[in-house]
Amino acid sequence: MIMPIWLQIPPSMAPHGVRLAPARGASLCALLLLLAGLAAGCRPAPSPTRAAAPDPAQLDAGRALEEVRALVALGARDAGTDGARRAALHLAGRLRAFGIQAEIDGFSDGTPEGRKPFWNVIGECPARPGAGEAPWFFFGSHFDTKSGLGPRFEGANDSASSSGLLLELARGLQAGGPWPVNIGFLFFDGEECLREYGPADGLHGSRRAARQLVKDGRAGRTLAVLVLDMVGDRNLTVTVPRNGTPRLAAALFRAAAAEGVRNRFSLMDGGLLDDHVPFLKAGIPATVMIDFEYGSAPGRNDYWHTEQDTLDKLSADSLGVAGRVAIRMLEELMETRGSRPAQSRP
Repeated sequence: MIMPIWLQIPPSMAPHGVRLAPARGASLCALLLLLAGLAAGCRPAPSPTRAAAPDPAQLDAGRALEEVRALVALGARDAGTDGARRAALHLAGRLRAFGIQAEIDGFSDGTPEGRKPFWNVIGECPARPGAGEAPWFFFGSHFDTKSGLGPRFEGANDSASSSGLLLELARGLQAGGPWPVNIGFLFFDGEECLREYGPADGLHGSRRAARQLVKDGRAGRTLAVLVLDMVGDRNLTVTVPRNGTPRLAAALFRAAAAEGVRNRFSLMDGGLLDDHVPFLKAGIPATVMIDFEYGSAPGRNDYWHTEQDTLDKLSADSLGVAGRVAIRMLEELMETRGSRPAQSRP
């Protein structure tokens, strides 16, 4: 799924009136009755209220877990296979069922085993009318599974948990919007490497998405790319890598504190090679929320990339925590959208 980069980086990243001319000779009583009737009939219907910001409490963690379960039920989703294509069709179909604009970006890319097909899935919730050239906030998750791990490998936490949660975030944000910013949902194919991470092995989908944002001009209007990864573990302990946009990491910690789960979030000792890196390299602010302690005991990661990565290891509670923190981070950046976070390349 991802690969640690143990960097030695200092810990300093911390309400209409109706005017009438009365008919001549009309009695005062009749006139008053007429006016009362007109006032009642012409009173404007109340305008629908529009939420100022997303409500984290509206996230349905149970729905998120069901989305995870449905994705796992599709079977293996190894990049370049028909399983990955089926998964992409499933994700696009779910987004469209929520009323979200969705497309599958099919492309081919070189790998250690030759060129292979990949299928990114992109969902968009446009900003509310009148927002002008509104900025973008992107959520991201890879959906492919690691190949070569045996016939029973489910990839329940890595990568179904984050992809299922993204679907529930998309459903809720679409239902509550539109918002003052554009919101995008990026499902990456080909995050997993076949042999060893490099320019032609792994991170295929996120590299493609980053290039597309630069090409169409949205890179400079992007407030954040928040990648979610391995966020379903029953014992959720989110570890935020240091090789991300510092201001976004700080916003993530503030969101966790506001949700009352700051004790579940910590800063990694080093960096991590994950889907946020291609965005950083393109000059786009990005960070990742990941639980990289997924194992049989605290501090261990021995379920990762094994057949132990199964649905029974996940919980709706953990998905709810991760989703609500992500919404709170989005809310903060909506309020400060006039200033794009400063970016430093990794």
